[in-house]
Parts: sequence; structure tokens; C-alpha cells
Amino acid sequence: MRLHEYQAKALFAAHGIATPPGVVVTAVTEVAAALTTLATSRCVVKAQIHAGARGHAGGVRVVAASEVAAQAQALLGTRLVTSQTTAAGLPIDALLLEAPVTAASELYLACALDRRAGARVVLAGRQGGMGVEEGTKPISRVIDTLRGFAPYEGRELAREIGLAGRAVAAFGEVVSALVALAVEHDALLVEINPLMLREDGRFVAGDGKIEIDDNALFRQTALETLRDPRQGDAKDEEARERGLQYISLDGDIGCLVNGAGLAMATMDLIAQAGGRPANFLDVGGGTTAQKVAEALHLLASDSRVKVVLVNIFGGIVRCDLIAEGLLLAASGLGRALPIVVRLVGTREEEGRRALAEGGLLGDVTQDLEEAAQLAVRRAQEA
Repeated sequence: MRLHEYQAKALFAAHGIATPPGVVVTAVTEVAAALTTLATSRCVVKAQIHAGARGHAGGVRVVAASEVAAQAQALLGTRLVTSQTTAAGLPIDALLLEAPVTAASELYLACALDRRAGARVVLAGRQGGMGVEEGTKPISRVIDTLRGFAPYEGRELAREIGLAGRAVAAFGEVVSALVALAVEHDALLVEINPLMLREDGRFVAGDGKIEIDDNALFRQTALETLRDPRQGDAKDEEARERGLQYISLDGDIGCLVNGAGLAMATMDLIAQAGGRPANFLDVGGGTTAQKVAEALHLLASDSRVKVVLVNIFGGIVRCDLIAEGLLLAASGLGRALPIVVRLVGTREEEGRRALAEGGLLGDVTQDLEEAAQLAVRRAQEA
């Protein structure tokens, strides 16, 4: 789960990391009061969306205070397209207005989960800002899971990236706070880019990005309330509400599978057969007929989907239960949709018989590769 910049900065401030004075506005009528609070002659206007590269796309503007209302009028209610969004862009429902900060230099700092290392790592670079991808690769340090990240390690890292004087100790404090934030809030990523170094040796978080592990939200209930459903794919949000593991893709073959590994193998075989999967969807091992029906409705509501490939290996789940769910949904799909079915495992004969008696039996096979080829063929015919 991603947070907006202003939400990330609120967490930074709570952990002692300095941020520029800022006010969030959601309407043009709120601009005047915000500027009174900031008391600045110039203002940074920042579109709040869940994507980077906003500056290159016109989503971050430094203007005179007298121009902020016009900028807010131009941005609020529109969609911003950046190099990290789709062509449709993301909606701008809020703006962060900040007082500008003069920086002697801009650095990069992040704490991220490195799955290969099996631990969190700290990433630090002497070059930050919009050109960080083209700059020198940040230095990486693995965080000891049990011991944590000691302040002296932060100071050592500061010297390695070329800091000196009072900035060394200040940088160590920021790193320690960043790691503590990541651990406390189950963050997959906490990033400050740029981390602005002022002439007086103090640091200010110029921007902030935080991603929370969805699997840990049961113990991060306060953060879950910060979720912005308008920033995600509408179908992804619908699937989440229904308890389905779903990720929208750009193909035309809908996939309804039980098991994440089997779902990925199904997508690979579709691609190998010359097709394109429209989604990843795992109904899970302990699914119900109702959840299967909801999954099929979700796929059918996607106008890009020309055919659905149902691939079930009945271990924990029963094939006749899957058939029940498909029949439950079929009458209410609202359009003719070819369905290719592979049912193998527990009560597969009963499942196929139920589909035949319910009039839904179309392309049925026990061979996964053949099922993928059939789905691609039906999509081409459609």
C-alpha cells in the first residue's frame, strides 16, 4: 500500500525527520488560508499522486504566492501522466503547498526490503533529486535484523558518501530515524529523494515515498485508513474488497486459477502460445463457490477480456465447488464469454458433470498446455 507524499512526511515528522512547512489543499477555496499559514512569497505546488517523475510532467511547480490559486485550479480534478503511470494517468485530488527550502546539496536516502538479502537495506547516495536514476549508484548497507542499524553505522555511511563536519552526525540521526520508521510500520520502502542538506548542516526531507506491506496491514490499522483507492486500478480495488488476489494486466485472456504458482505458470503458457493474459487472479486454496462466482464476474466486467481460462488443480479445493461457482455466475455475466476449463484433482469428474448438466461445458481439457492453446485460439477467433 502506497502513501501520498504528505502522508509520508507526517510520519517523517513523527519520527524526528525535518520536513518543509506545508499545507494540503483539496479545493481552490482552501488556498488563501493555506498561504496565510505558510506566510511565504513563493510556494512549491505539488500534485499528490502515487507515482514519481511528477516534476518532469508538470506536477511540481514553484510559483509566486499570487499564482498558487491559478495553479491549483489548473491541477485539481485533472489527471497527471508521468513516465511511471499509464497513458490514462492518475487523478489529482489534493495538492501539497510548501514553503521553498534552500539546499546546499541534495542527497538520496532510502530503507528498502531486499528479498535476495533476506533483510532490509539502507541506500544512500551523494546525488539526489529528479536525476537520481542517471547518477552514481547509491551505496547499500544490510541492516542486521536483530541488532538494527546503530547510529555509528549511519555516521560511517555519511563519511562514505562524502559528508563532513556537523552533517555527519545529523545524517546518522536521519538514517536511524528512517530505519526505525520502516521497522515500526512494516514498510517495504521508505525513500527520501531529495534529502536536502542545508548550509547549517541540517537535513530536510524534500520528498517522501512510503510503501507498506499489505500482509502487515492487520497490525497497521491506522495506516490502512490512509489508503487512497482512486490511485489504484479500479478492478484491483474491487478484487481487494472481495478478498481476491488480483492484478490487472494488459492482455485479453482472463485467468481464474487457484494457487499463485499455478497462476504464474498459466500466464507463462498463455504467452508461450502467443497470447496475452489480462490478469493474475488467485482464488486461493480455501475458496468458496461464491468467491469463484465473484471472480468470474470481475473478469467478465473487463471489456478487454475475450475469453476466460479457468485452471484448477483440486488439492484442498474441490473441482465440483469450482463448477458450482462458475454456474452461479454464468447466467449473470451480461455477455457471451467463451470459457476454457481445466479441472484436475479432487472430484474432477463431478465438476465436469455439473458443468455439462448446467450447460456451461465448452472447451474442457485435463492438459494445461492444451488449455492455454485453446484459450489463445478462442481469443483470436473473438
